[in-house]
Amino acid sequence: MPRPASLVLPALSAAALSAVLLLTTACGTEHAGRGVDAGAAPSGARSAVTDPPVDGVRVTSVTLPADPAPSPTRGGPGVHADPLPAGTPGATGVSAAYEVTNSGSVAMTYTIVFTFADAAGGAMDNRTRTVPGVGPGRTVRGTVTMEALPPGASPVTRVKVLRVTKVPASEAPAAPGVCPPSGIRVTADDGDAAMGLRVVGLRLDNCGTRAVALDGYPDLTVLDADREPVDGVRVLHGSGGIATVTGFDDPPRPFTLAPGPSASAGLMWRNTTGSGAAVDAPYVRVRALPGADPVTVTPHLDLGTTGRLGVSAWKPVP
Repeated sequence: MPRPASLVLPALSAAALSAVLLLTTACGTEHAGRGVDAGAAPSGARSAVTDPPVDGVRVTSVTLPADPAPSPTRGGPGVHADPLPAGTPGATGVSAAYEVTNSGSVAMTYTIVFTFADAAGGAMDNRTRTVPGVGPGRTVRGTVTMEALPPGASPVTRVKVLRVTKVPASEAPAAPGVCPPSGIRVTADDGDAAMGLRVVGLRLDNCGTRAVALDGYPDLTVLDADREPVDGVRVLHGSGGIATVTGFDDPPRPFTLAPGPSASAGLMWRNTTGSGAAVDAPYVRVRALPGADPVTVTPHLDLGTTGRLGVSAWKPVP
């Protein structure tokens, strides 16, 4: 009986042998005691975005959730991970990569509102991101994620830049937990609106080591989209007849703010329109007291044609 022919393999170099082993491993050979790195698996489909930038900010790509893989048969091999319920933070799988380019000559702090929209263009969610201190000529990149959707909501198909405001980094409100060199942190809240009336609160935190004496009203300068003073706006001490709001017309009184406590004031206006040009001023430069460093906040003053902005006096926060 003839003997079977011997199979002779050519000699392999060390590099070739390594390539064979790598190929064998990549094809899915399993080893006892080794798990699968789920973090390396793609979470969804990423699509490039070609929308033009909005004031130096653009979305570069959008990641949408991948179609769910079939679940293993009950009792069969493999590990089954139940999907997160709707409304669970992180369950949407929708995110967008963006970049901020400062083409100016001074460092700027950007506040960006992103809109997550469905196929019909309806806004499903808005997310705000602040990008501090982007230097001249620099580009900074980041990612924004939609954290939750209500049950039954339309799926998100695109992300776009809704609004951009930017202020010189030297005038930007300090981030929470950060105390500026002046020891005075001035910020504005998101405000409240009812029947055309707008009210935005200002807050002064004495985060320094020295007491601060306050007496009177914040000094305000209303600025346009180019951060230039707006003509024709009257800044009124108190409500000035704009509306009656409890405590807004309380007269100023001097007080001393020790390190740690806070003080508050308020802005009030109506967006009523009539004859004349409407005023839309995104920025207000605030000096908490004479000689203080300016802080530029972004209450988005849609003053209509009234041209009036009321400001209340500083008072201690109880």
